[in-house]
Order: sequence, then structure tokens, then C-alpha cells
Amino acid sequence: MGRVSDVRWTVIGAFTLIYVVWGSTYLAVALAVHSIPPFLLMGARSIVGGVVLLVGTRLRGTPMPSIADWGRAAVCGFLFFVTCHGVLAYAQQHVPSGIAALLLATIPFWIALIGTLLPGSKASSIKQLLLLVPGFVGVALIVLSQLSSGFSSFADLLFLLGAAASWALGTIMSERWSTQGMAVEYSGMELISGGVVLLGISFLRSELDSFEIEAVSAKAFGGWLYLTVAGTIITFAAYIWLLKRASPSLVATYTFINPVIAVLLGWAVLGERLSGSMALGAFLVIGSVVGMLLAEAARSGTACPGEVAMEAKR
Repeated sequence: MGRVSDVRWTVIGAFTLIYVVWGSTYLAVALAVHSIPPFLLMGARSIVGGVVLLVGTRLRGTPMPSIADWGRAAVCGFLFFVTCHGVLAYAQQHVPSGIAALLLATIPFWIALIGTLLPGSKASSIKQLLLLVPGFVGVALIVLSQLSSGFSSFADLLFLLGAAASWALGTIMSERWSTQGMAVEYSGMELISGGVVLLGISFLRSELDSFEIEAVSAKAFGGWLYLTVAGTIITFAAYIWLLKRASPSLVATYTFINPVIAVLLGWAVLGERLSGSMALGAFLVIGSVVGMLLAEAARSGTACPGEVAMEAKR
């Protein structure tokens, strides 16, 4: 009984991390990208975070990963950090942090769609898919409110939707390929693989030519440090760990909480607009997440995400 309780609280803690910390990373990116070029920002974040995670696993005596392990991690790292986070940082040079978070809230839709089309994937139930509807309505309300304020870059919207699809595919492949005992190590390999590509893109775009380290503000450095330590080393490892203990669709419900946090922080810190329709949208988003959690628990015959984890481990 004690072991079940410990796992339950560990899972709840991991969900809290990906809900709250990743919701605040949009603000961190918005602060950092003003002084640090986008691909250099995300590349440095990924490399540092990946090295810390990988060295930590080696110090604990984890066996050396195989070439095949590195190959699979490289594919997932590209999907997570190059075509998702790299694109996100690039778009956030022009897009408010709240809108960026809202468009990435479509990740559960992409997971459900890819899960239906990709052989061997676990499809979501009809009930779970229906429970996504209020969340998407809430997201739409917030997006429409933001669009009415004058933002109209269609290309950036497409880039961010593509980033959401990339993260969704990476989530499914990572859940399929990573082994339960290698979650943290696999996270480190993904981060390093994606970070190397991001730094390569940064070099090709000549970002270093215009980058001056002495011009980096304290806010920008703080944003990068928060992204690296809290948003990468701690929370991404928790995310990969969760993927072995709950379904990808359930884990992806963080994308409904993140926009609420991002919009609130954008309003409080960056002066981004907050309206009544946004508040209604936030209410619908939270209701959708709660419904998804309860539906997943009922589907697994358990009472909470922690017990879902114990069932998955068995």
C-alpha cells in the first residue's frame, strides 16, 4: 500500500511540473529571445540540459547506450527540440507568448490523429476525444480574442501548428522506443541530439555574428537559466518518465493548462491583453483537463493518475 501511495504522489508531482513549469517557460522564452538568437538559445539550453542528465545517469552506473538507442533518441530529439522548440523560439520573436502556448495546446489533437493513423499506436476512446472539445473551444475563445487585438501573421500560426504536430509525433515515438529503466538517460540523449542540430542551424543562420554576450540582459540570462534547469533538466525528464506510466493522450493534457498559465504570466509580466473571453476560455480548458483525467482513470479502472501509473507498471 505504501508503494502505491509513493508512486501516486510521484506521478502527481510529475504532472504538476509539466503543467506549471512548462506553462511558465513561454514567458522565459519571450524574455530570453530579445537578447539571445532563437536557435542559439534553444541549442545551448538543450546541450547543457542533456549533458547534465546523461552525466547523472552515468554516475549512477547506467550502462552505455547502444548506437540504435542513440539513433532513436536522435529522431525524437529532432522532433522535440528542432521542429518544435526551435520553431517556437523563432516564432516567439513575433508572436505573444499566450498565442504561442495556445497553438501548442493542439498537441492532444495531433496525438489522437497520429495515434489513429500510425500502426501499433493506442487510439484514444470516443469519450476521451469528446472531452477534448471543451478544451479546444476554450483555446479558440482565447485565440479569437488575441487575433482581434491585431495579430495577423498567418505564416507564424502555421509554424506553431507544425511545431505542435512535431511534438505530438515525438511523444508517441518516445513512448514507444524508450525503456522504463532508461527514461532519464533517454531524455539526455534526445536533448543532446536536438541541441547539436539547433546549434548547426544557428551557425548556418549566422546567429553568432550578431550575438554579443555582454549585451545579454539579466532578464534574458535568467530566462535561459530557467529554461535550462527547470524547463529542461527537471521537467523534460519528468515528462519522459510519465510517458512510461500513463497514456500519451493523458500526459498531453498539460497542453491545456500551459496556455492558461502562459496567458496569465504574459498579462502580468509582459502586459499582454487579458479579456473576459480569455477567462471563459481558461475555465473551459481546465474543465476539459479534469474530464480527461477522470475519463482515463475510469477507463483504467482506477481512481487517479497515480493508480493509473501502478496499473501501467504491472
